[in-house]
Amino acid sequence: MKVLIVASGNSSKVSPFVKEQADSLRKLGCTIDYFLIEGRGIFGYLKNYFLLKKILKKSKRYDLIHAHYGLSGLLAALQPFSPVVITFHGSDVNLNIRNYLLSLFASRLADANIFAHLNLSQSLKYYSDQTHIIPCGIDLDLFRPISKTDARDKLGLDHKSTYVLFSSSFDNKIKNASLAKLAVKHIENTILIELKNYSRKEVSLLLNAADLLLVTSYSETGPLIVKEALACNCPLISTDVGDVRTLIAKTKNCFITKYDAENIASKIDVILKSDRISNGRDRVKHLELDIIGNRVLNIYKRMLV
Repeated sequence: MKVLIVASGNSSKVSPFVKEQADSLRKLGCTIDYFLIEGRGIFGYLKNYFLLKKILKKSKRYDLIHAHYGLSGLLAALQPFSPVVITFHGSDVNLNIRNYLLSLFASRLADANIFAHLNLSQSLKYYSDQTHIIPCGIDLDLFRPISKTDARDKLGLDHKSTYVLFSSSFDNKIKNASLAKLAVKHIENTILIELKNYSRKEVSLLLNAADLLLVTSYSETGPLIVKEALACNCPLISTDVGDVRTLIAKTKNCFITKYDAENIASKIDVILKSDRISNGRDRVKHLELDIIGNRVLNIYKRMLV
């Protein structure tokens, strides 16, 4: 089966979770090519439409197109040559009204839709036998527990300091870094690490080296970093966003917190005093890449019947 992945190429590389899923599909026998969209906004994307159409018309060799995010999906769904499945990840539905409306339109044009979380389907009011709820998968070989000592040695981190890993870059406003910074001020000798410009291997090391992961976001769908933290048995604290509450249910040293710095600091203190890892890996084994890849592949097969 030959599949063309359509996704944003503005960062000059494919998003890690898109690439990891595509690699898992390759292992399952799919031939995968990429069409990376360069340009921003509606007009930036539409400039790519004629190039995509030209490629598809010339090649006539793709069984289907799998687009990631609503705007990429809309671009893909407008071409007449190949059936289209779109995966909606969250920001394409929840970020602003423009993204929402474009995603709404794209979802109606697609031959099948995948939603990373049920609430995305509900938000778009899309109910069909071609609706599928499939979260992003996790590379459980990469994201696995190792000793904190080894992880800190590999990253060159001090063994006496307390490290809190923030869930994203500080400049992403929806991640609410100001609250995280304020909370950490309450804990002595604690360093807040910004998750920015790290390789996937380094992220895995950070999750093992840190004392905990901190999520203070205003909004999330199904944050991948939380699932990766659980896969590494990294303790975590999160505001009540997306599916985090469900993911960490009955998980040791993982807490839902209020949007209150003192409340967060008190939970950090609980984790630090326990000096224990979580048992989160058991909660995410069903999200292993090959399992998710097989679920996506089954959708492809259903589309081509």
